[in-house]
Amino acid sequence: MIRRLLALALITTASVFAQQISLTGAGSTFANPLYSSWSGHYHAIHPNVEINYQSIGSGGGIRQLIAGTVEFGATDGPMTNEQLAEARQKLGTTILHFPTALGAAMPSYNIPGVTATLKFTPAALAGIYLGKITKWNDPEIQGPNPGVKLPGNNIVVIHRSDGSGTTYTWADYLSKVSPEWKSKIGVGTSVNWPVGLGGKGNEGVAGLIRRIPNSIGYIELIYAIQNHILYGEVKNSSGNFIEANLKSVTAAAAGATKTMPADFRVSITNAPGADAYPISTYTWLLIPEKMSDMTKAKALKAFLRWGLTDGQQYTQPLAYAPLPSAVVQKELLQMKKLQY
Repeated sequence: MIRRLLALALITTASVFAQQISLTGAGSTFANPLYSSWSGHYHAIHPNVEINYQSIGSGGGIRQLIAGTVEFGATDGPMTNEQLAEARQKLGTTILHFPTALGAAMPSYNIPGVTATLKFTPAALAGIYLGKITKWNDPEIQGPNPGVKLPGNNIVVIHRSDGSGTTYTWADYLSKVSPEWKSKIGVGTSVNWPVGLGGKGNEGVAGLIRRIPNSIGYIELIYAIQNHILYGEVKNSSGNFIEANLKSVTAAAAGATKTMPADFRVSITNAPGADAYPISTYTWLLIPEKMSDMTKAKALKAFLRWGLTDGQQYTQPLAYAPLPSAVVQKELLQMKKLQY
């Protein structure tokens, strides 16, 4: 009898540990390479946990989270107060922001015959996306690039067609450096573009840049690297032309680390600092404070903790900057709010 009870206990225990758990998330294409990497590495350690991440854009991820069709969302532009209020009303819980890594959006281009790294001023980028600078040899572009022979061809402007955290970062930057952009276009995961062609996801924008001569678009660093697309340096708030890389993105976050708001919704575009890349951003996972399925809830919490700690080792190989240690410590304290 005792042996039978022990055997039954072992079988029950084994079945609990072997229980397959599937977590579904959606959102940021900006962070998709990182979350895909995390999903694979985490599954190798925890074979019973499968992370299904849908790279549909930050706007789509926020909508699906509010609709309750996914366990977590992902975005590169923080949820608005209105979106948070809607989530509380529909889901009966608060959505918490957890930064997972640092990245950058860069002006990437395809100009036949030009292989140089171009330098872009804030006025040039705002002018291009406002539709006021239309030729590649415009003085605002040619001036900072005296050694480069730029053609008089028309600039083909490319932007995101879907709700996008990368768009939020780009528009947030332009709003800080261009009063006209701020007043006419503003900031959001989707904006009313004055000019240009739309591509879906960072993948879509990268594909259009590669295919269309004389084009310019904004994409996350890893997409430019993987697709062998040229990208330029941008003049920062200190007057220096800075390339997007791990060091310059980390420098952009340095000033905000000590003053990080309690809800982690912070903008680091056009940050102070001689070495700061001006179009940098955190990327966030959006986690419900309460969940009805406690098995999934505890699995999600464990995955989040792993991503903030062990998972940081996978950021740099994918051209993301790891989180500052001080931010990680604040987030681990924030995790105590999760009611599971």
